[in-house]
Amino acid sequence: MRDVIIIGSGPAGLTAAIYAARANLKPLVFEGLQPGGQLTITTEVENYPGFKEGITGPALMDEMRNQAERFGSEHVYDLVTKVDFSASPFKVWVGETMHEAKSVIISTGASARWLGIDAEKRLQGRGVSACATCDGFFFRDQHVAVVGGGDSAMEEATFLTRFASKVTVVHRRDELRASKIMAERALKNEKIEFVWDSTVDDILGEDQVTGIRVRNLKSGEVTDLPMDGIFMAVGHVPNTDVFKGQIALDGKGYVVATEQTRTSVAGVFVAGDVVDTKYKQAITAAGWGCMAALDAQKYLESLED
Repeated sequence: MRDVIIIGSGPAGLTAAIYAARANLKPLVFEGLQPGGQLTITTEVENYPGFKEGITGPALMDEMRNQAERFGSEHVYDLVTKVDFSASPFKVWVGETMHEAKSVIISTGASARWLGIDAEKRLQGRGVSACATCDGFFFRDQHVAVVGGGDSAMEEATFLTRFASKVTVVHRRDELRASKIMAERALKNEKIEFVWDSTVDDILGEDQVTGIRVRNLKSGEVTDLPMDGIFMAVGHVPNTDVFKGQIALDGKGYVVATEQTRTSVAGVFVAGDVVDTKYKQAITAAGWGCMAALDAQKYLESLED
């Protein structure tokens, strides 16, 4: 029987592990199939406090994990396949093995939607990104593309004009889905151009992005456009499939939180991008993890009263 099980190992999960371990709760952390979360596919992190020269995503996650383990957290590099939150103690399965806990912190994150192109994975961190705030700085005075037509795409494109010399938005329709104010802001920006009715069929380059192959959906015409980078802004998918039917989720699959980190089930808490639909930064996820661990600690103390 564990005091707390943490599901997920990005900044939220590992920060929760640090706080829970320091409270002598001896947390058990299931790291999943991508230990360290999305930051492990980010080459340089320059906006996380405390690293004036920057740090690689994997190195930052290793630092957090080592810090948590120093205080007594236990880490299992496997995927949670099933949960039962219907009654306490809560049950968590990894394959056929069941684990029980008095409280659970969900920090499984959200995955960026990708286009499904083979080159995407190979060139991640080499010109392919899904976070302008994280990586825009590296494209100063360069030409980059943004894929998408919603608010997030317009926000990314507008942000990138701070650094890039030119931003090309590729959208599969002939008008934007973004809100009027976001769309107008992008359309009026002299640094942003639009390629309408088109999709990206391929990303060019061996070790670094050198261009994109664009296909017009109306004419079928295929064009290669020189490009230094490409940003995917076609949304995120919360990693919550295993929790369906166990806790309240919103229409997009994100965990519904009440009173900061509390879910619809008392004793089950949530942190990071799996609940945060707005900020999606490493530092905000870490903050969520801190809050979730403190809330779990107070919950456990209440059980002893």
